[in-house]
Amino acid sequence: MEAILLKNIKIAGKGDREHDILIEGGVIRSISGQCGAQDAEPVDCRGKVAVPGFVNMHIHAAMTLMRGMGEDVPFHTWLRKIWDIESGVDEEFVYWGTRVACLEMARTGTTTFNDHYWFPAASYRAAVESGLRPVVSHVLIDRNDKETAEAEKERCEEIFEQSKTWGRQGAFIVGVHSVYSVTEGLMRWASEFAARNGLKLHIHLSETRKEVEDCVRAHGLTPVQYADRLGLLGPDTIAAHTLWLSEEDIEILGRRKVTCVHNINSNLKLSSGYRFLYNELKSAGARICIGSDGCASSNNLDILEALKTAAMVQKAWREDPAAMPLDDLLSMATVNGAEALGLNTGRIEEGREADILIVDTDNSFFLSPAPFLADFIYSAHSDCIDSVICQGKFVMRSREIPDEKKVLHEASRVLSKIR
Repeated sequence: MEAILLKNIKIAGKGDREHDILIEGGVIRSISGQCGAQDAEPVDCRGKVAVPGFVNMHIHAAMTLMRGMGEDVPFHTWLRKIWDIESGVDEEFVYWGTRVACLEMARTGTTTFNDHYWFPAASYRAAVESGLRPVVSHVLIDRNDKETAEAEKERCEEIFEQSKTWGRQGAFIVGVHSVYSVTEGLMRWASEFAARNGLKLHIHLSETRKEVEDCVRAHGLTPVQYADRLGLLGPDTIAAHTLWLSEEDIEILGRRKVTCVHNINSNLKLSSGYRFLYNELKSAGARICIGSDGCASSNNLDILEALKTAAMVQKAWREDPAAMPLDDLLSMATVNGAEALGLNTGRIEEGREADILIVDTDNSFFLSPAPFLADFIYSAHSDCIDSVICQGKFVMRSREIPDEKKVLHEASRVLSKIR
C-alpha cells in the first residue's frame, strides 16, 4: 500500500501549527502533531501549507487546443465558429487535448474536473493516465433533428454501459448542451435517464441575455423555468453559468437545491455578463461552485485566478468589499464541488480522500502577517503550488510533471485536424 507522510506542514484555516499528515491507500489516515508509518515516504514540508485540491466544476477540457480561435466576437458568433471547428474533432483530438488540460490543471491546483464534452471515454482515459479525477459526460445535442436525437440517446446509453468498466477513479454523468440546442423530447429523456440510473446531470443554463429572451419568446418561460418544467432541475443537477436570473428563477434553483457554477472569466471575456447573483442564490439554498469553462473562451484553467476575479467583480458591482469572503471562495473551489459530485474530498480531514495542494510560502507574496488565504487568493499566483497530490499520489512534485514534453508534442500533431 502506497503511503506518504507530509511532515511539518501547516493546514489552511488551522492556524500556524505544523502537522504531520499520513496518507495511505489514497486516504488521509491521520493528522497530528507527529505521526508516522514505518513504510511511508517522509516528505519535509516545513514552510509549506496544505490546501484541499481544487474542483473545477465546469470545463470543456479538450478545448485547450482551441485557445484564441474565437476572439473579439459576440457570444453566438463565437459559438457558431467553435461548432464549426469541432466538426473536425475526434477521439484522438479529445484525448491529447485533455492530456494538455491535465498538465495545466495539475500546475494550477485542480485535482477533480467536471468535463462537459464529447468522446468522454477518451477524456476519462487521459485524466486517469495523468493522475487526476475526471467526471465526464456525453453532451446531448440534436439541434431540432429527430434522427440525431435518437442517435444521441443510443450513444449516451452505450457510453454509460462502457463506463461501468472504467474503474473508480472518476465517474460518468449525463450532459445536456442547453435549452436552445436540445429539443424538449431529448431533454425529458435525459432527465429520466439520469434519474433512473442515479446519475448527475450537467447543463449550460441562462448564460446570456439572448438565451433568456429567445426562450421567453419560444416558450413563455425563462430557461430556468423551462428546464424546471421538463424535470431537469434537482439536487443532482449542475447548472453552468446561471447568470441571467429572475427572482422566480433564483427561488426555483434554491428550492430544487441545484448546483450553480460561476464561470467568471469566460462570462467576462465573451461579454455574457458579470452580475452573478452569488448572495441571492446562496440565500435561496443553491450550492455555488467555481469553474473555468473551456480554453476557447476563458483561455486558461487557473482556478486561483478565477477565484480572485470572481471576488473582485462581486465587490465592484455590489459596491461591497465584504462580498464573497475568503472562506466562501475556498469552499466554492473545494468542498462545494466535492459535495455536488458526491465525493469524499474537498477538506483536509482524517478519512477524506487525499487531494492536497502543497503551497510554498517562501516567496514575496507570503511575507506579510496577513491570513494565508488573503495572500494565496489575492496576492500569489498558481506557481506557488509546489506539489499536487490526487487520490494519495503525486501528480506534480516540485513543479515537475512526468511526460510533459511528450504530451505537448503529440498535442501539436493532432492540431492538424482542426486547422
